[in-house]
Amino acid sequence: MRLAKDRANADYVFEAGSLEATEMLAAYLARRSKAGTVIALDGDLGAGKTAFSQLFAKHLQVRDTVNSPTFTLIKEYEGRLKLYHMDVYRLSLEEADELGLDEYFYGDGVSLVEWASLIEEILPPELLEIYIETESATARKFYLIGHGQPYEAWVHSLRENGVMLHE
Repeated sequence: MRLAKDRANADYVFEAGSLEATEMLAAYLARRSKAGTVIALDGDLGAGKTAFSQLFAKHLQVRDTVNSPTFTLIKEYEGRLKLYHMDVYRLSLEEADELGLDEYFYGDGVSLVEWASLIEEILPPELLEIYIETESATARKFYLIGHGQPYEAWVHSLRENGVMLHE
């Protein structure tokens, strides 16, 4: 993942001064998601990957409580689309490969992968890469790169129009 190594490569940087601003980005992306969407999340411990995932799930119309899948690895939720929330922090690349994650990535839901850079080699080539950086107790910077379609179009739209609350 390029962003985990060099955020200067970001196609778009979203500055969220509050959780409400983070929710605007999560809602924007959830509205565009369809079956097979893959979002790769990275950032320091405590940067807000799970908080972003919870807000994304809310706007995917998931009614269940979404929490970190650190010890279960993958949690599935029902919403407008299925949500596959993954945390691969504790997995080796070999273990992740043995899980058959392709079934999720190319399945009928949306895959949100926390610590995605750890399994870069087995991620699909087309995905949205997001690196979250802590600016302060409430502020975050989101660095985005779209790999392939529709992700490149999403990032282009964000760069041109910003995050709009209602479209």
